[in-house]
Amino acid sequence: MSDEQLDPEQVIEFWFGSIADDGACQPAFIKRWWAKDAVFDREVSTRFAQSIADAEAGRLNAFKQSPEGCLALILLCDQMTRNSRRNQPEMYSADPFAQQTVRHALEQQFDRELRTMQRYFLLMPLMHAESRELQKEGVARFDQLVRDAEPGALEAARGAADYMRKHEVIVARFGRFPHRNEILGRQSTPEEIAFLQEPGSSF
Repeated sequence: MSDEQLDPEQVIEFWFGSIADDGACQPAFIKRWWAKDAVFDREVSTRFAQSIADAEAGRLNAFKQSPEGCLALILLCDQMTRNSRRNQPEMYSADPFAQQTVRHALEQQFDRELRTMQRYFLLMPLMHAESRELQKEGVARFDQLVRDAEPGALEAARGAADYMRKHEVIVARFGRFPHRNEILGRQSTPEEIAFLQEPGSSF
């Protein structure tokens, strides 16, 4: 797909499909968000690898002018990077851009114009950030998501808020996610090595 033809709605439709009136998403779409599926990873890479690279390089910054555009950029740079570059250091390389984009979107209050599950993914760069400040903000933002959630997405929002807290605790303790150390070639501390032996130490 060439970037000249790329529209934010194409990215959003690919990721979410149709969202029900009550805010619920289709189970087939939910499953592929969280499963490690090589077929889906290849589909993401085939369709969006060039767009991901262009977004990361700032060549799609015109998308930042709308809530849907910001969401599309974050889907490309926070989610699809993890599919198309799985188990490579580059799967995290667009995180700084995604974090900048979510901060911009929140400053513009674009989050308030999105459906619950769309807003969920708009906020995900905060959950993925190796920053105590952004993690703390993420806890507050996901708690607000729960309060504002559509009925069909309330349980998902509650789960997200719970995971947000688990991420925040790890970054508050270590300043980073120890489970990324190996893939990024970082030296783990003895405390991190011990932590990585515990259940729930990675996501």
